[in-house]
Amino acid sequence: MEEKNNKSRVRVAISQGDINGVSYEVILKTFSDSRMFDICTPILYGSTKVASYHKKLLALHQDLTFNGIHDAKDAADRKFNVVNLTNDEIKIDVGKLTEVAGMQSRISLNRACEDLKKGVVDVLVTAPISKKNIQSADFDFPGHTEYLSHQFGCSSLMMMVCDRIRIGIVTNHLALKDVPNALTHNLLHDKLMLMNESLKRDFGVPMPKIAVLALDPHAGDNGVIGDFDIKVIKPVVEEVQKKNVLAYGPYPSDGFFGSSEFNKFDGVLALYHDQGLIPFKLMSFTEGVNFTAGLPYVRTSPAHGTAFDIAGKDKASEQSFRSAVYLACNILRNRKEYDELTADPLP
Repeated sequence: MEEKNNKSRVRVAISQGDINGVSYEVILKTFSDSRMFDICTPILYGSTKVASYHKKLLALHQDLTFNGIHDAKDAADRKFNVVNLTNDEIKIDVGKLTEVAGMQSRISLNRACEDLKKGVVDVLVTAPISKKNIQSADFDFPGHTEYLSHQFGCSSLMMMVCDRIRIGIVTNHLALKDVPNALTHNLLHDKLMLMNESLKRDFGVPMPKIAVLALDPHAGDNGVIGDFDIKVIKPVVEEVQKKNVLAYGPYPSDGFFGSSEFNKFDGVLALYHDQGLIPFKLMSFTEGVNFTAGLPYVRTSPAHGTAFDIAGKDKASEQSFRSAVYLACNILRNRKEYDELTADPLP
């Protein structure tokens, strides 16, 4: 029986994020619950010394010990595995933005992605990074989503997921002034099709219903306020409908969320960051998960940042990180099941 359980246990790669933020706190709190080892084998790409520092700082339960390894291939089940990225001492400045922390974030993320490509690990859960200090010649991206799309050479869709709603973001981390020009017909079409496929393959929804939000207030009020939604958004919705995608809209955001219209849909496509993230975080600030749809591998992340202001103070909730681990494991299983059901029976 134990051998069967081991085979089904998902090997979860965890990038350490910013060592000065709440990353280690939410990671260690999550795996202080021994029940987590029943569903997955965690592999943190970081440092046992950094982990020990944060464990002592937070006075976490002594039962959580670290299995230091140099290669993820050596990870053991029912242990908290840490791939030591360096044997050097790492300077930790809790709550501060430092170059050292940014470099460690990059090294961890790069190494985890390499192992994901090799098949050494099954899924990736990324801890929060600082978008400021991680920047370098090797990392010129506004966030994880863009970096991973480049790393794996594919289009992707940032999706915010909780038990009440799934919201996709068309333009990701883009300045608001640049959003209208970025919302081309092709981009909207591709993101809608990507969301439709993800809802089927990753979330097990056979015929997903998708709502598309409007750009202008009141969706332009029939051209009184603006015609962007009539001329750009609506034609895309009508085009994908002809491809048997159950997309509807555009819907004015205020009424859509205010009247709980979102409950009628399996997914919502928001056009820009705050349009989707504000209602999402109002619904699920502590448990929401960031999922990158469209990648060849499963990647999730807690839906919060580094939280430097509370780092090291034992105030960070691990609920979002735990949910990210659960979701990654569930999506991996959903994909395997979907691929088996849709595979060509006559290869």
